[in-house]
Amino acid sequence: MKNSLETKLGVFVALTILAAVLIIETLGSAEFFSRGKHVSALFDTVQDLKVGDRVKMAGVEIGRVERIALADEKVSVTLKLKPEAAVKTDSKASVKFSGLMGQNFVSISFGAPGSPKAEEGAVLETAEQPDLSAIMAKLDSAATGIANFGKSFTGDQINNLIGPLTDFIKQNSGPITATIANVKNVTSQIAAGQGTVGKLIYEDALYSTALTTVSNLQDTAASAKDMIASAKLVMNDVTAGQGTIGKLLTDETLYHATTASMTNLESILIKVNQGQGTVGKLVNDQDFLQNAKLSLQKLDKAADGLEDTGPLSVIGIIANQFGL
Repeated sequence: MKNSLETKLGVFVALTILAAVLIIETLGSAEFFSRGKHVSALFDTVQDLKVGDRVKMAGVEIGRVERIALADEKVSVTLKLKPEAAVKTDSKASVKFSGLMGQNFVSISFGAPGSPKAEEGAVLETAEQPDLSAIMAKLDSAATGIANFGKSFTGDQINNLIGPLTDFIKQNSGPITATIANVKNVTSQIAAGQGTVGKLIYEDALYSTALTTVSNLQDTAASAKDMIASAKLVMNDVTAGQGTIGKLLTDETLYHATTASMTNLESILIKVNQGQGTVGKLVNDQDFLQNAKLSLQKLDKAADGLEDTGPLSVIGIIANQFGL
């Protein structure tokens, strides 16, 4: 009897321990007894997050929520992470949920490559997620508004909106029918290649003319390009001092010769203006001019007298006129 009672008691204790282990494992409380690193994060709201909820990185569980408490109008959440969890100082924590009816969990991002790992007691940055309850409330409000909008259109209101349009169509059914027939006729003619629009669409003459015009423009452009290239070559030759124009523009010898000629011409004009030399006296000496006029007058008179005399008389008259 004693052995039987001890055996039963041992079996009961073993079953109790096994049940406790199963319950702890199911609730995630086994994490409390394992080694790990503690970090925290401050949230505006944690929604329905509870102690024991999972902590995940890229969908992989790396820890559990150990403590949730209020702190200076924020919610402080302490996380216990597994030793191998690669949480960095710039990793961000956010409260998410798996599905519409799923359990809440804390998601932690990887952080930038090369950032140092978070140490024990580090405070992570947070990223607030939209509140599911607020989203559902907005959806419910939008659905209610749509329902009320649909209810506002009663039969009378719909009739008031469509009635005038129906009456207009009934009153103008003839013109509307004729207009539709005209449109159909016009489109049929266009489809058959008739009229200006139809010919523009279906005939190749316009295309050929346009192609010829484009070809001519291309030839003209090519000719203009060749002309510009030739002009460029000429300008290059002129710039290089080649040819008559190039030498005129770039030859300093011609420049100096022209300058000297202009200087000499200026000197001659100055002498003429001052009455020097034969040309200067012709231009400026009044006595010489008067004598030249008298001589011309005598020649004129002599010519008049020669018309009625013979050759010997002419010679004598000329000699007499000049005092010979």
